[in-house]
Amino acid sequence: MALSAGTRRTVACVLVGLGAALLVAALMIPTYTVSKVAKTPLDLEITTISENQPGEESLVLDSRSLTTGDGPAVVDTDVPLISQRFVTVEEPSNADEMTLQAGQTLRRTDVQGDTGLLTAAIDRVTISRTTGEPVEAEPNGSIAVTVDREGSVMEPVQHTGLGYRFPIGTEKKTYPYFDINARKSFDANFIEETEINNTKVYRFQNIVPVTSTWDVVQSPANRLTLPASKWGVTDVEPDAPVTMTRYYTNVRDLWVEPQTGTVIKGGESIHLYYARSGDKPEVTALKSHIVFDDATVESQISIAKDNTDKLSLFGRTVPIVLGILGVLALLAGLFLGLRGGGGTPAHATPRGGRTTPAPAAASGATAASDWNADEAPTTQFPRGDYDGPTEQIDINKRP
Repeated sequence: MALSAGTRRTVACVLVGLGAALLVAALMIPTYTVSKVAKTPLDLEITTISENQPGEESLVLDSRSLTTGDGPAVVDTDVPLISQRFVTVEEPSNADEMTLQAGQTLRRTDVQGDTGLLTAAIDRVTISRTTGEPVEAEPNGSIAVTVDREGSVMEPVQHTGLGYRFPIGTEKKTYPYFDINARKSFDANFIEETEINNTKVYRFQNIVPVTSTWDVVQSPANRLTLPASKWGVTDVEPDAPVTMTRYYTNVRDLWVEPQTGTVIKGGESIHLYYARSGDKPEVTALKSHIVFDDATVESQISIAKDNTDKLSLFGRTVPIVLGILGVLALLAGLFLGLRGGGGTPAHATPRGGRTTPAPAAASGATAASDWNADEAPTTQFPRGDYDGPTEQIDINKRP
């Protein structure tokens, strides 16, 4: 059914308005909605497992040899190691900030029970859900200094730099990265762009310089005084007491999916050792290269993909669809509006001429019947300016 002129105009206005609204929405979604979506989810729960690399050096000090026997301390070689980290979201957390808690353990798998546990720590930090950086509040985090049967004793620690995630939209630049052993942040430098299992990643390297753990936490294990023979020191008398400090250094590699800031793969070359001077290692406490296992890498890729799909939906797919629909609605409205307004009036007046008067209606029923269409004047006036007829014709006159 054909639409009337008024209805066409109404529909045209509605279509033009709808098209404009859809185009505005297509422009606003990438800038407004994506900023709301591009945040670390509050239901984050990540378990990562790392293992020492086969064929590479893996040394662990047998702590019992420090206190028993007459011989020097024993350092075991080719020790199989596994590191586990479980990250969850805790309170306080809200639309802009979140508190992450990471429980981390490192153990040797060739020893059963608690004797295989080498290190354990619990770290908490409140970060921005967008940048991944710690909030400015003091303190913004804490670290468990001891773990015993009664639970963890948390000590307030001010965190700086990134920790467990990189920013949404990671760039090829240097970021500060926090090390919980040194309790300071050091530069994580961009090294290269590469791929892991067909996923684009940025590789960063974070080097922790030699650090005295005694200066970080003054626990008994971080500074020991033992006979020289126990340390294997030969430049003094065997029974002479020798005090050594435990030092720590690390080279950390991080492979980050740039859109979401997810750490796809991580590796650490850890070196803990006792020495009288930090630049001269004497007794190794721990030395190994520990890297995410394959299952962890695949899991991290899956997490990153879920988040990139969400960002792509609101940042690209939805705006494109809305933009296309907006253009179609706008064009349809303009077409309908122009088509509806282009008609010509039924009784148009020739340019420059006069309108021929309509026949006067006669009174009574016979007035219409007396009109004979065959007798109507058929003279066609040429276009342009002309003078109208000077003689009036009586159409009711009969010969």
